[in-house]
Amino acid sequence: MNSMREQLDARPMSRYQWLIVALATFLMGLDGYDVQAMAFTANAVSHDMGLTSTELGLLLSGGLIGMALGAMFVGPFADRFGRRKMLLAALIINCAGLFLSATATSMPELMTWRIITGLGVGGILASGTVLVSEYSNAKYRGLSLSIYAAGYPVIATVGGLLAVPLIQNFGWQSVFLLGGILTVAAIALVAAAMPESLEFLAVQSRRGAGSADQTAARIAERLGLRADLADSPAAQEEEQAQPQNSYAALFSSQNLRNTLFLWAVFFIVMFAFYFANTWTPQLLTEVGFTAEEGIMGGVMLMLGGAVGAVLYGVFTAKWDPRAVLAVFATLSGVMFIVFISSTNVYALALITGVGLGMIVNGCISGLYTLAPMTYSPKLRSTGVGAALGVGRCGAILAPIIVGTLLDSGWTPTALYTGAGLLILLAAGAGLMLRLKMPRKAPNAEAPAAQKPEQPAPTVSSRS
Repeated sequence: MNSMREQLDARPMSRYQWLIVALATFLMGLDGYDVQAMAFTANAVSHDMGLTSTELGLLLSGGLIGMALGAMFVGPFADRFGRRKMLLAALIINCAGLFLSATATSMPELMTWRIITGLGVGGILASGTVLVSEYSNAKYRGLSLSIYAAGYPVIATVGGLLAVPLIQNFGWQSVFLLGGILTVAAIALVAAAMPESLEFLAVQSRRGAGSADQTAARIAERLGLRADLADSPAAQEEEQAQPQNSYAALFSSQNLRNTLFLWAVFFIVMFAFYFANTWTPQLLTEVGFTAEEGIMGGVMLMLGGAVGAVLYGVFTAKWDPRAVLAVFATLSGVMFIVFISSTNVYALALITGVGLGMIVNGCISGLYTLAPMTYSPKLRSTGVGAALGVGRCGAILAPIIVGTLLDSGWTPTALYTGAGLLILLAAGAGLMLRLKMPRKAPNAEAPAAQKPEQPAPTVSSRS
């Protein structure tokens, strides 16, 4: 008899599974909106508060600081108390931070609320990434996580298009108010439709929690599966595992290699990505564009990102996701230089901005695809959260370092060239990862409650 995890890996994706992916994609979009809300309001906030470039860089990093802390600290709690519960708690914190940001009247006050907003977003990502990975089948896991990652540029693009009229008519505060309203909607949707992690329920069942079996039975009925937690990888791991601090386990002999290389990839890619997405609107004004044209340049990055994120997932259905990430990282290095070299012509800058956004967001899809596949079920939320936290450290440093370098005389051309050279290092680090989740569908019998529309292919799973 196959566990629910094995049944999910072998069968086609159901409508309910795609609903889970769609809901999580909307949550990922909140991350994009939150980060870009500060980027798109940067000129207005800087004008109102009289900020220097260094102070603005700190504000741009405020939400990222919170995201790093939220991702790192929520992971172990999600592995212990449930990924759905921590997801709801994180959404409530995020919502409060957004509404409070709209009330800020000084830089320290806005910085405080941005950090609180980021705490919620970090928790959302740590739980949401794992849920998408666990509720996707082996064949389409990479595509599902890429669609999930595409939520960032899609909603950020919409936010950017709305930012100009909102700021002009209602002030920069309205951008944060809209984010709070979107988060209220997300809380309601998650409460109504998002299930608990099957891997978490398997561990709870092994520990004697009867409610876990009841919850799993309800989820199995909705998915058309046999309710069988006993033979899941998470249950087997729980039976064999020795008590150990979850963070210490990241550095055990079995996980040390993966942890170090995954952290390196996350740090480098997030540094380059957030440099491009938080500073592009402002840096385009440095080379002669208007504030509105600068915002549109940032929107073009997001627009291309939606395509690139999904494109990465399409490629992973055929090729190893590590190799695909290496190619995207190499192309990103080239596109950073091409983009800044094209800014003497506005129309050309918009076109190359789409290309840069497409390739860089493909790298972000790679991060979200590979992170859950790098750790075993019991450690998954902790490992993903820690990697997200390290990545956010790179994201935090990017706006601060760029602001400082601008004040010291660096040009936009020098900054983009440096970012392009840096991201090349991620290509090699990604190739060194050893995956622990199947990349292709295993041989498994069809679930009794629902037969797949066509037989799942039988291929060997290699990492």
